[in-house]
Amino acid sequence: MSGSAAADARMQLFLTAPPLPLLLKLASPNVLAFLVQASVSMAEVWYVGRLGTEPLAAVALVFPCLMLMQMLANGALGGAVTGAVARTLGAGDGDNARRLVWHVLVLAVVLGLTFMLILWLGLEALLALISPAPEVTAQAQRYAVVLALGAPSLWLMALLSSVYRGTGNMRLPALLMVVGAVIQIPLSGALILGWFGLPSLGVAGAAVSVVSVSTVSALVLLYLLSSRGSPLPLRRRYFQLRKDLFWRIARVGLPSTLSPVFTVSTILAVNALVAGGGAAALAGYGIASRIEFLMVPVVFGLGVAMNATVGVSLGAGQRERALRLAWTGAFCAAFLTGLIGLMLALFPSQWSGLFTSDPQALASANRYLQIVGPCFAFQGLGLSLYFASQGAGQVAWPIVATVCRFVVAVGLAALLSLSGDLSLSGIYGCSALGMVLYGVITAVALRATGFRKGAAAAGR
Repeated sequence: MSGSAAADARMQLFLTAPPLPLLLKLASPNVLAFLVQASVSMAEVWYVGRLGTEPLAAVALVFPCLMLMQMLANGALGGAVTGAVARTLGAGDGDNARRLVWHVLVLAVVLGLTFMLILWLGLEALLALISPAPEVTAQAQRYAVVLALGAPSLWLMALLSSVYRGTGNMRLPALLMVVGAVIQIPLSGALILGWFGLPSLGVAGAAVSVVSVSTVSALVLLYLLSSRGSPLPLRRRYFQLRKDLFWRIARVGLPSTLSPVFTVSTILAVNALVAGGGAAALAGYGIASRIEFLMVPVVFGLGVAMNATVGVSLGAGQRERALRLAWTGAFCAAFLTGLIGLMLALFPSQWSGLFTSDPQALASANRYLQIVGPCFAFQGLGLSLYFASQGAGQVAWPIVATVCRFVVAVGLAALLSLSGDLSLSGIYGCSALGMVLYGVITAVALRATGFRKGAAAAGR
């Protein structure tokens, strides 16, 4: 079966299969891949933990910037690409779907170079503002310089993967992620700690590893997209850059960027508040908050399936089916993340004790998991519906919910600090309350609006 014929068969499956089995089938390779990818992050923390508390604090400062870039590339703009391709194919417009691929390539290059410049020009001032010690700042800068150089390849890999997901092909991007993780785990250890005769690069080795793997993955995706078996073959005759096709991506992608920006801003602001307790408290928060970041790729595995199926359904004019898909996926995501959060809250030392033995860092990490962990279900609920809303081309309310989360988590903590009644427990409590509001507002908004605006915009 040709690539285009296989894509057509997947479109029909999206429109006829029962929602739960369909989502589980589509999500399973993504969830597996992102769980494997999560092991890369865990291994990285373990390797850096062997270097001491200050390197852990340095990674805690810069890791939100890496996650922001990945959330923008995979979630915000990547989700917009997946939804645009899915809605266009659902409407039966294969030629414009092929033209969209060229627009995606242009966006990947431009946004990758833009992010590289932002990291180079702005990160030093940010680190100086929130870092608790000069040595921590110096190590964080070494990590960030390498990360900036690799920004274009990270964007290219993410957006090309999103094109494939928009056609319903979840397996290829998932396979590349698994293979990349298998390579990256030993490579990170070798570059961070100096295994196999390689030089020990410290925290910078982690950035070298992720950039190397993403570059190879991007080249593989570009080659496969240019091959005859591609579902949307990259052919020169479709290279027709048009404002309406850029807008098809940008009208969802641009507002979607606010969600990861405010999410990471929340983490960075809490970083600054926790840093007042010293490097050990910051290191502990970095260990514990990383699991919140890891909820993003776990939910993303299910969310991209929701994005594509909702987009195809609305493109075909089936709004009620799109809603069933969205709610089914949301309840699955809430159950999964809620279960993980509950286990972490009950047994926090089983997690944090893997990465540090510093008593202060352990106390900070455990307190976060005990307070915020039980609220992870609301994170899963809100985030999964954010991806479904991208498929619908309707992201206003998920963004409002994200802004409300930032205002509550950071603003309330800031008020407590002004009153002199601020502790780690208070900071983490504000974070938990913001997470609950995020999930509740997103769900209530979907219940009220029902994708009606997204249905009207389907295929555009």
